[in-house]
Amino acid sequence: MKEAEEQLCEAARKGDTEKVKALIDSGADVTHFDAEGLNPLMHAAKHGHAPVLTLLLSAGAPWNALSPSNLSAGDYAMQEGHNEAFDLLLNAGIRAELILGTIARKENKNGDSGHDYLDDRVSFSEDKLMDSDSKAVMMAWEKPLMEAHAKAVCSGGGHVLNIGFGMGLVDSAIQQYAPASHTIVEAHPEVYQRMLCSGWGQKENVKIVFGRWQDVLSQLETYDGIFFDTYGEYYEDLREFHQQLPALLKPGGIYSFFNGLCGSNAFFHVVYCHLVSLELENLGYSTQLIPLPVKDCLGEQVWEGVKQRYWQLDTYYLPVCQSVEDPE
Repeated sequence: MKEAEEQLCEAARKGDTEKVKALIDSGADVTHFDAEGLNPLMHAAKHGHAPVLTLLLSAGAPWNALSPSNLSAGDYAMQEGHNEAFDLLLNAGIRAELILGTIARKENKNGDSGHDYLDDRVSFSEDKLMDSDSKAVMMAWEKPLMEAHAKAVCSGGGHVLNIGFGMGLVDSAIQQYAPASHTIVEAHPEVYQRMLCSGWGQKENVKIVFGRWQDVLSQLETYDGIFFDTYGEYYEDLREFHQQLPALLKPGGIYSFFNGLCGSNAFFHVVYCHLVSLELENLGYSTQLIPLPVKDCLGEQVWEGVKQRYWQLDTYYLPVCQSVEDPE
């Protein structure tokens, strides 16, 4: 049967729709990887053969399979500028993730549960906050991103909420806009103690709420700007927080979150940017994704001593979300 699989890869590469269909009908395995480390879907994507992609996806070819170089079919279509092929794969990914959510359940910033992290010891240095397994909780390279997030959520003035203090990068930036009130939710006991020792509890307009956001919702009010950046949680936790937005965000208020979704794969990241935008749209929010180049922030030395690179892309898409209905 292996010969049929090799023929399928070749037919996909050439865009031979009839042969691809015949081979699929004869039982050829659409998940087969050839000697190049590519499967039929990747070959079709690389050469922009959209009709072949449709056939392969319908036959069960996985949209999210990765080559040895960590690229998916969508990455190949994106690299080669095959827009129709890219859109097909993007829509396939969104549909699959809406139903299954397979990528998000595997990937988050550290791969562990939030409860484990909250029981863990953390260490602070000048440029990073690390857990006991040498995984980065937050790093100084994020500072320009946090300043951009702060500018977005403070653009309407008023009352601001931040979920997750970390190194305090976004909160320090928020303070520069002198909001009427600045509420910070932090769940890690050591980070919380460090906040108090650093004088955050003495700031006139700052209110610190200690605990997991899920447990302290009753202590929160309504806000003109909200930022969300937790560690050790999954996409499901972000979705759960989004369900709270109508109760927390004032009409016309601005919401943003750290967009580290699938930060090690460009195509998966695009899929999740679209997915979260769709889900927020269903809740009544429009999402603008602002591209920020980050390549210059991420030299090799940045990751020294860090076990896992949670971000490997050249561009960060900063989400700015606002209720579709403007305040009267």
